[in-house]
Amino acid sequence: MSQVPQIRIPATYMRGGTSKGVFFNLTDLPEAAQVPGAARDNLLLRVIGSPDPYGKQTDGMGGATSSTSKTVILAKSSQPDHDVDYLFGQVSIDKPFVDWSGNCGNLTAAVGSFAIASGLVDAARIPANGICVVRIWQKNIQKTIIAHVPVSNGQVQETGDFELDGVTFPAAEVQIDFIAPVDAKDAMFPTGNLVDDLEVPGVGTFKVTMITAGIPTIFLNATDINYTGCELQDAINGDPAALAMFETIRAYGAVKMGLISDIAEAAGRQHTPKVAIVAPAKNYTSSSGKVITADAIDLNVRALSMGKLHHAMMGTAAVAIGTAAAIPGTLVNLAAGGGERRVVTFGHPSGTLKVGAAASETGGDWKVEKVTMSRSARVLMEGWVRIPGDSF
Repeated sequence: MSQVPQIRIPATYMRGGTSKGVFFNLTDLPEAAQVPGAARDNLLLRVIGSPDPYGKQTDGMGGATSSTSKTVILAKSSQPDHDVDYLFGQVSIDKPFVDWSGNCGNLTAAVGSFAIASGLVDAARIPANGICVVRIWQKNIQKTIIAHVPVSNGQVQETGDFELDGVTFPAAEVQIDFIAPVDAKDAMFPTGNLVDDLEVPGVGTFKVTMITAGIPTIFLNATDINYTGCELQDAINGDPAALAMFETIRAYGAVKMGLISDIAEAAGRQHTPKVAIVAPAKNYTSSSGKVITADAIDLNVRALSMGKLHHAMMGTAAVAIGTAAAIPGTLVNLAAGGGERRVVTFGHPSGTLKVGAAASETGGDWKVEKVTMSRSARVLMEGWVRIPGDSF
């Protein structure tokens, strides 16, 4: 019996922030996968090793967590005054689908580096030494992101002494600016309220802040669901009842935010919205054993991604946190102590993260001009990925 041979596709395996994924140049993909559709999705599923009923992604490039089951497709930008188009695909681990509904803020840190190294940024814009400003068009959410990538001797500088909690080794710092993460024509708060009562049948009714900034996110007070806000992954991910509760909250919140019309649709939209719990600053020990003291942070936040508590913090959720913290009266702002604040440092399972947001109010409507944070990125491997030729 004859078998279809494997094909090889140029790819780069990169870490960006506290995530890692497989990066492709659009023109390197097989022709059928250069456009949206089943062929592209099936190709990416096979590359990552999904769906895997064992949950390990052993036969692919995925790392069996939401943070490591990611793909990125980049192309020369079709937008004026932008260098690169960035398309992100969150690959489900145990289900046969790729979620294109949102961005990955962590992998954004690697987009600029890949774009420079792949010739997607005009050579005239790359300094011999200094900072290269890479203008990114995020296609999933139709937003502009600016990456400040360090360059040394004309090459991307990846090594450095910048430490990022959730990443073991230091690297070069990459500043990321999320420009106007909420369109003026869109509602930052989909219901028009800073705080809502969310009724979740069979679970309860909770105070929530629902915001669309960076990524649609539902915030609720940790104490309202009997948590402290200092939990590490095992406390939630090892509790099936807790995970089911969070998913139910997420589904009903998605309906209230207008993202879906029926809770049954939530199963096909795992990447958005996110659910996060907030609590006032409190001492805790991070997953690495590092002691985080209350005076080093403004609040604690724990967020779920793809049905599990994230080991650190999603970059897009950090945008939502920074934005909500800058707006007096949101649950995030209140957990941080209330009042006006342009910068917030929050605790997460792996440590701390600082994020700044410039928000303003006009006639009762809030808008955010920019959210800034620092991440790092590094090429882990480059070459080709191989998949059976009949995979897509």
